[in-house]
Amino acid sequence: MSGPHILIVNVFFAPNAYGGATIVAEEVAHALRRKGCLITAISLISRAELAPYAVIKSEVNGLTSYLVNVPEGRSYAARYNNADLAESIGGLIDRLVPDLVHVHCVQDVGAGVIEVAKARGLPVVLSVHDFWWLCERQFMITPDQRYCGQAPVCLSRCRGCVEDFSAARTRDTYLKRQAALADIVTYPSQFARDLCEASGLAPGRGTVWRNGVCLPDSTYFVAQTARRATDARLAFGYLGGPAQIKGWPDIHAAFAGLERDDFTMHLVDGALDGGWWTGIDLTGLPGEWQIHPRFSQAEMDTFYAQIDVLLFPSQWKETFGLAIREALARGIRVIQTDSGGTVEHSGVVAADLIPIGAGPAPLRAQIAAQMDRGIGPTAPVHVATYDDQAAELLTLIRPLLGDVSCRPEATPAARPDSWGSAA
Repeated sequence: MSGPHILIVNVFFAPNAYGGATIVAEEVAHALRRKGCLITAISLISRAELAPYAVIKSEVNGLTSYLVNVPEGRSYAARYNNADLAESIGGLIDRLVPDLVHVHCVQDVGAGVIEVAKARGLPVVLSVHDFWWLCERQFMITPDQRYCGQAPVCLSRCRGCVEDFSAARTRDTYLKRQAALADIVTYPSQFARDLCEASGLAPGRGTVWRNGVCLPDSTYFVAQTARRATDARLAFGYLGGPAQIKGWPDIHAAFAGLERDDFTMHLVDGALDGGWWTGIDLTGLPGEWQIHPRFSQAEMDTFYAQIDVLLFPSQWKETFGLAIREALARGIRVIQTDSGGTVEHSGVVAADLIPIGAGPAPLRAQIAAQMDRGIGPTAPVHVATYDDQAAELLTLIRPLLGDVSCRPEATPAARPDSWGSAA
């Protein structure tokens, strides 16, 4: 190791990984490690058999991870400001002595980790995913499962949505004060940065740091071609689960009204217990419908080789849209809504974006158009990799590290893909 020691704090991390932001945290961590950095992670678990705030040390694929056990039934305030958890993380920082703390996705961890790190004189990078820093419901979704649409977010307009407005105001004040302590605030899209800064979250301090993806391996396109040679039907894919905010009702209604059945549909079950589609009635829908099991990053090529078109009819303004980039990088066509950061890629056709709340009719029209087009090949779209993303982070943090970046052993010529070569 010749680069800096970076401590990543994320709500989940291997061996308990779940969600797109955790995938990004883990993959960037591995990329940083390949560039010569020492990486340690802190995440949460919640197990009744362990004492509150007990710490378990783990190691997965060469990355050391500390899991702090948080009790069930935590209060509303403890989910964003947990003094016991902050103290526990502070103790780990004292033991681990990192050069920088990367506060990545910390709903339930709380924002106290920023203050704890700054009290020890450490630089802090805060990465914002989703809208937890603005919205106690995280996704700006109202109780009736609609995108609230505030731009910018004005807390006074949240009175009809939150249960306790006074508590929400205290939360908002605390989180914005903590975010202002970070040296750099990163966002995965221009949309996310603009909305957060306009809403008062560390205005003027943010930068766009887009997520990377795992590119297809050398066998992917062979498998895609082989599948198309054996089945000429167009294959659709969907990863969002049977959720209103991911657009499942529109998908169901769009296909129910389709007067063709010469296609297949692959629904991914992303639930940890494999129960997303249990009890969901798919009978009577045209075409052939299949449930694809949850898959890891290493297994994603197997899924994408089975489909030609990804459906992404999200009904809220997302901050990135990882699956869209994974699909585009593999020559998969995408039907999507105009959903925030998900449209900030070179493969987007503005006229094809479906407005949020438009209902199933425009989705059905695009599904039919894709079926008319058939399974012909589509050129992959260039998408940055996790190595690209890690290199960009190293460039961002170099000014924060002072003497760390000048360690004599950090010799660029000795390792082309090293910390020293990133700037």
